[in-house]
Amino acid sequence: MEYKDYYAILGVKRDAAQDEIKKAYRRLARKYHPDVSKEADAESRFKDVGEAYEVLSDPEKKAAYDRIGSNWKAGQEFKPPPNWDAGFQFSGGGFSGADFGGFSDFFEELFGRGRFAGSRQRSAGFRMQGENQYAKIAIRLEDAYHGSKQTITLSRAVVDQNGHVRTEPHTLQVTIPKGITEGQHIRLEGQGMPGIGGGPSGDLYLEIAFAEHPLFQVKGRDIYYTLPVTPWEAALGATVTVPTLGGKVELKIPPNSQGGKKLRLKGRGLSTAARSGDQYVTLRIVVPEAKTEQQKKLYRDMARLMPVNPRK
Repeated sequence: MEYKDYYAILGVKRDAAQDEIKKAYRRLARKYHPDVSKEADAESRFKDVGEAYEVLSDPEKKAAYDRIGSNWKAGQEFKPPPNWDAGFQFSGGGFSGADFGGFSDFFEELFGRGRFAGSRQRSAGFRMQGENQYAKIAIRLEDAYHGSKQTITLSRAVVDQNGHVRTEPHTLQVTIPKGITEGQHIRLEGQGMPGIGGGPSGDLYLEIAFAEHPLFQVKGRDIYYTLPVTPWEAALGATVTVPTLGGKVELKIPPNSQGGKKLRLKGRGLSTAARSGDQYVTLRIVVPEAKTEQQKKLYRDMARLMPVNPRK
């Protein structure tokens, strides 16, 4: 996927005010409109201009795009960092690429997949409920395993009196339910946009993501851990100490275990009263180096006493 420099496409600086961005868009949209332009690449340029304006004219999308940084070059191979959008508070403004013939893969990766999908406002007379907002928060696996209460600070995009986009902090108290999984949402009632005409405020929905863990991986409710073992522990069997999110436990390794064998620790995953997750331990056999003559002789004796061809 190629990185798109939306500022370069519109020909504006990164600190351009919203009026400058709008003027640049209008000028380029007229120049490259397929109905009037005779340039060979007018249609693709028109799409790029429309996509750039879709992002840079929206304070929330612009703030998120700016977070990626300015070190990327147009056309450079790009992959967004994990949880790059965590901590941003977005409104459901909605968008459609119909006017520009659809958006690029770059745009869809950053702003598609339900982001900015739009929220429904419910009206009662002249009163209208405020718009719902959305944010992703990255939490530790331990917080999901045990449940916790946290103070989080989100960034909200605002436009100052000079038309420049900046972010301001929004601090909240959040209860993380025990056993919550990645992708689930926490609803904070009344923490969205203010209502209209005295109507109630919208809600804030927090999508859960997990920060990278040094030991564990997670799939759904199950936790995965790779356990290094010696050849003799695998061959003879052993009881070893294994870390889990709930603390260290003793795990019995059956005799004649092979590398890649999976052992289950029941109920040691992300569990609730209704649903249970497990921890799966994958064995990785660590072969000691033979540095001395005595050590090398031991390996030769093993080869003689226990001949095996693992490639058959």
